[in-house]
Amino acid sequence: MRTHNSGKSSLGALVMAPIHFLMGILDAPLRWLQRATGIGGMAAFFLMPNMLIFCIFVLLPFFINFAYSMTGGTALFLPDRTFVGAGQYARLFDCRSYLDPGSCAEDTFWTAVKNTAWFVVLQVTLMILVSLVTALILNRDLAARSFWRAVFFFPVLLSPVVVGLIWKWILQRQGLLNFGLYGLGFDPHVWLNDRNWAFAATIGVSIWAHMGFYTLILLAGLQAIPKDLYEAAEMDGTRPARAFWRITLPLLMPNLLVVVVLVLIRAVQIFDEVYVLTGGGPGTSTLYLTQYIYETGFAAQLRNPGLAAAASILMGAVLVVLTLLQLGLGRSEKKGGRK
Repeated sequence: MRTHNSGKSSLGALVMAPIHFLMGILDAPLRWLQRATGIGGMAAFFLMPNMLIFCIFVLLPFFINFAYSMTGGTALFLPDRTFVGAGQYARLFDCRSYLDPGSCAEDTFWTAVKNTAWFVVLQVTLMILVSLVTALILNRDLAARSFWRAVFFFPVLLSPVVVGLIWKWILQRQGLLNFGLYGLGFDPHVWLNDRNWAFAATIGVSIWAHMGFYTLILLAGLQAIPKDLYEAAEMDGTRPARAFWRITLPLLMPNLLVVVVLVLIRAVQIFDEVYVLTGGGPGTSTLYLTQYIYETGFAAQLRNPGLAAAASILMGAVLVVLTLLQLGLGRSEKKGGRK
């Protein structure tokens, strides 16, 4: 036993030797930096790599995208493009009636906006309800509870492309769903060629693919609620429904607010699985805003990167406004609860 332990310790010392050597080299400069700049300077020093990555991969692309939105033409590289000012934004907002996409100069853009708005309203509402109900069920004392938690979380691990291909195989004319219906005596239906069913399919597939992640967040919030509160409520004769509204929901609100923000951002940016599943069809019934931006900037025969950039800037602005509104509502509710 001693030989085995000594072998382990010698191997650990061998592995740690280069790390100790490196830390010995860095020790003197870091101590000098701490004396020169203080604790605040050391914090800035350690944050600098992350801030550099943020600037390179977030801020710089944002400013480049904004610059593209002020240019026109079909050229890809920015120096080859013509400055048009706010012309691209004016083109997007050139409408007689914003409720009628057909009256707009960019009717496809407003069709995508309309589809995205309906998708966000329905998908966010259903996602939150389904995730909350699933979290409440998984929080109970169930047989094989860990197994069921893993089952609900598994789709989150799949690539969006894989999710789209799986459900396309299920919903196509010769797919698994029609095979089951035919076995039960029903006529097969071309689900993805029907405008209403295709739209409903994008909502259902999105919920199936991502609900496990949001369920996990809500489940963590439920497990953090002290059980003593429920025991005291039960002793007072409180009904389960009243306990949910008076205890569970208020204490779960911080987690629920996080879920609402994350679901909303992802719903507005929906693209991968829908593009694989329906390609935006039939017609433009499942054409959402991110797909419009992609096709306008990269996939169209006469691509217009400036118009695509302007649409993406507008989408980002809407996301920022909606997120700030939700955070503001969450803070106001928290202050009201404290009072």
